[in-house]
Amino acid sequence: MSENPSEPQEPNGAPRRLPRRRTLGEVWAEIGQRGLRETLGRYASHAALLAIIGVGVWAARSGLITLPTTPFLTQGAEAVEVTPTAFISALKLADLPIFKPASGAGGAIARTTELHTVMPERPRLKIVQYAVQAGDTLFGIADQFGLKPATILWGNWDSLSGDPHTLSPGQELNILPVDGALHEWSDGENLERVATFYGVTAQDILEWPGNDFDPAEDPATLTIQSGTVVIVPGGTRETPTWKTPRIPRSNPASAKILGPGACGQVVDGPIGTGSFVWPTASKWISGYTYDPATHPAIDLGGSIGTSIFASDTGVVVYSGWNDWGYGYVVVIDHGNGWQTLYAHLSTINVGCGQAVFQGGTIAGMGCTGNCSGPHVHFEMMSDAYGKVNPVNFLP
Repeated sequence: MSENPSEPQEPNGAPRRLPRRRTLGEVWAEIGQRGLRETLGRYASHAALLAIIGVGVWAARSGLITLPTTPFLTQGAEAVEVTPTAFISALKLADLPIFKPASGAGGAIARTTELHTVMPERPRLKIVQYAVQAGDTLFGIADQFGLKPATILWGNWDSLSGDPHTLSPGQELNILPVDGALHEWSDGENLERVATFYGVTAQDILEWPGNDFDPAEDPATLTIQSGTVVIVPGGTRETPTWKTPRIPRSNPASAKILGPGACGQVVDGPIGTGSFVWPTASKWISGYTYDPATHPAIDLGGSIGTSIFASDTGVVVYSGWNDWGYGYVVVIDHGNGWQTLYAHLSTINVGCGQAVFQGGTIAGMGCTGNCSGPHVHFEMMSDAYGKVNPVNFLP
């Protein structure tokens, strides 16, 4: 038994060994092994900052931190008594010196007074006239006046015969102040029916300031003098399809209305591939691009006699002159619901009922009919989609 009764002993009577106390360095090393040094460091810095703030607040409240009441002076300096500045009375114009502008090369630039007020541009309400210049197109004129190409066509429907290709230098055009259509009033017409024809309401026509109508008028009883020109804001018209109708292989003679190029009986021929190629070697679109309302085709530019190719395989169902401004025309039926039209040709190399194959030469580029420069007017017609933009179907 141990001589010291207070010393702990093991059950077998041996003295128990007390655990050794670790040094601060050993504890810090273990904290580092566990990855806690950075965390404890942040906590310690935050605690120190809070302690400093707390001491500062306590000192301020206890009056231990005060500003000096006497001015701080450097050694040997004397205190200067500060006196308030006397109030300066308002200056009068007579108190100011006379201004003499400098002269000579090194002098200042004298400012001149110009009494000019910039007035904002007011919207146009009335129709203006424009004389067509050489090289003008419907699209270019529309862009010049900030209008849609269809507005130029619908504002001059009778003079252009519903065809943008009839545009010619020296022609006087009506330029509407707003996108829409122009209507010349006839005896017996009714405002409601006229509005319906153009796809607008009678109130749209009444409320346009340029028409000089009273918006409170009853459309049913409104009397408009024959010959009055009425602006139809937002109005539209349908593009005539009788100029380039669908010409079936079974009855190509139905195109007699187009002119002497209509074919008689056509024997069935090859079917198209369903894919198309450009009808010219160049892909330059000149003048007119596709617009479903005014120009459902593209105009490909070039020179007189440039070869025109069949865009796809098919049978010729129209070959010859067109009486409606298209000049010499070839129409190919591809037998799969598609037809292609080539207009303003100078020469034609294929005849009615002839089988043609994709890429074969069918004509020469020209400027026949209503034309302002050598090009081919190229249309694509589908039984399913109608007249489409050829660019969307060409490689």
